Amino acid sequence: MAVESHGPDLLPVIALLGAGVVAATVFKRSGLGSVLGYLAAGVVIGPFGLRVFQEPASILHFAELGVVMFLFLIGLEMRPSRLWGLRRQIFGLGVLQVGVCILCLTAVGMATGFPVAPSFVAGTGFVLTSTAIVMQLLEERGTISTPPGQRIVAILLLEDLAIVPLLALVAFLAPIVPGTTSSAQGIDWIAIGVGVAAIAGVVVSGLYLLNPLFGLIAGAQAREVMTAAALLVVLGAAYVMQLGGLSMAMGAFLAGVLLSESTFRHQLEADIEPFRGILLGLYFLAVGMSLELGVVAANWELIAFYVVAFMVVKGLAVYGCARLLKSTPWEAAERAVLMAQGGEFAFVLYASAFSFGIISSDQNAVLTAIVILSMVLTPLLVSALKRFEGASSSRVEGYAISGNLRGTVLIIGFGRVGQIVSQLLLSRGHEISIIDTDVEMINIAREYQFDVYYGDGTRLDILETAGAGEAKVIAVCVDKGDDAIAIVRLLKAEFPLTTIVARATDRRHALDLVRSGADVQIRETFESAMALGNKALEILGATPEEMSNLAKGFRERDGARLELELTGGMYAGREFFSGRTHASKITAEIDASEKMRDFRSTP
Repeated sequence: MAVESHGPDLLPVIALLGAGVVAATVFKRSGLGSVLGYLAAGVVIGPFGLRVFQEPASILHFAELGVVMFLFLIGLEMRPSRLWGLRRQIFGLGVLQVGVCILCLTAVGMATGFPVAPSFVAGTGFVLTSTAIVMQLLEERGTISTPPGQRIVAILLLEDLAIVPLLALVAFLAPIVPGTTSSAQGIDWIAIGVGVAAIAGVVVSGLYLLNPLFGLIAGAQAREVMTAAALLVVLGAAYVMQLGGLSMAMGAFLAGVLLSESTFRHQLEADIEPFRGILLGLYFLAVGMSLELGVVAANWELIAFYVVAFMVVKGLAVYGCARLLKSTPWEAAERAVLMAQGGEFAFVLYASAFSFGIISSDQNAVLTAIVILSMVLTPLLVSALKRFEGASSSRVEGYAISGNLRGTVLIIGFGRVGQIVSQLLLSRGHEISIIDTDVEMINIAREYQFDVYYGDGTRLDILETAGAGEAKVIAVCVDKGDDAIAIVRLLKAEFPLTTIVARATDRRHALDLVRSGADVQIRETFESAMALGNKALEILGATPEEMSNLAKGFRERDGARLELELTGGMYAGREFFSGRTHASKITAEIDASEKMRDFRSTP
């Protein structure tokens, strides 16, 4: 006899999580990014794929909270002073780009035979870039905090703000569209007043209520209550802005900015981050589910044409605006590729235009499909741009080494390790030469007055031009382990008298570097771990002499272990690395040394 179940149906939840986990992992490992994986998984399990889910709109509505929380975390990083510093980008670059893109995309619609109003709606919706996708891609690339990344963030903020006046423009357009029943109602001053009141309410609450609230909760020493309060603040700010007719994401961002100076900022970030990641992935899954494959199949030629036309025209407009405001060609190209797609606010704008009769139901479905496909294509274009970045020579114009460099030390790689190494060398007055293959890093370095040049350390001609033959020391600080080994081998073969110091990512990499000829290798986590362990010992009451003896003994054992591993493999030195046998041995060695010291000091 079958047992009747009264519990929740877990199969859809399992399917949703399983599809997201598998697709995001596969796409991420293949270099295409997790965003494209989520979108593809949504198409597969959606109503136009395997039909595991029939109503993606309900999931999309809930999953928008992921975007809300993402904007809250971005707001936490945007202190008011920093945001004020971006005012020119927000209201200068942002307004310029949005205005130019609207004109260009409206012209595309009119040039292909559509009336002014539908062309304006279609183009304007496509101008509003997907904040969720762009921010996720920037985060994966680690460029949100860089100057180019901050300029993109500023433009996205302006686009989020622009949705309100654009919705008003759609309402004003309705009376002039033939066939509509709307009548001109003038400016809705009440709605504007409600929106302003909503913003004022969030600002006042953030300034005067939130810090005392979190201070009171923190005093209760209840972690789960602090997490609940963080969620309450995010969702409350989003809801207030929604009541005011504004963007939920804008409300969350504003709340984050107001809390960015709070002493609880890091705690809030830690509490929100897990929810943000899961819900944002769910959002991308829901967007993929919303792609109506039937509409795409019936209108594939029309949709394909406008996807290409809108993305190309918008990309060119973004590139032109960036170059007009003195961005480098490569930065302008990256921004054009990242922002060439439509976004989630287009769905809101198209729905509003449909309700006013400016566009038909079929046109709404086609435009929605165009936007979704552009969102799907963006991670692919970013991946292609990344591959092109490695092969392109034109992008390094103005960065490549134009003449022979002459430095006492040549640093290859200017990431977090290379930067610290350079500071130590410069502080003693040494002349250094620096090469890297990351143009974004070169741009950032030059903003801080570092002369970093574009150069691939795996090429002999580049090493010679960079002054490897004259350098007394060469520091290999690149991120990729395979590149570091290739560079060390080449240096040792061509410049055998030059001392090579290299950054090792882990123990296995350290062994490979030694075998390749590195004179000195330092594991990037070794010294920081030693410092952390010493600090823990100090807190636990160890004397400086005890800590010194322990550290010395550990370094000796680690060196002996490394020697054995060089000849006998990774497990040859296991006896020097044990959680049990050596604890008593080390203690005995320290006790013996202390007894010997006491004996020698006895008169």
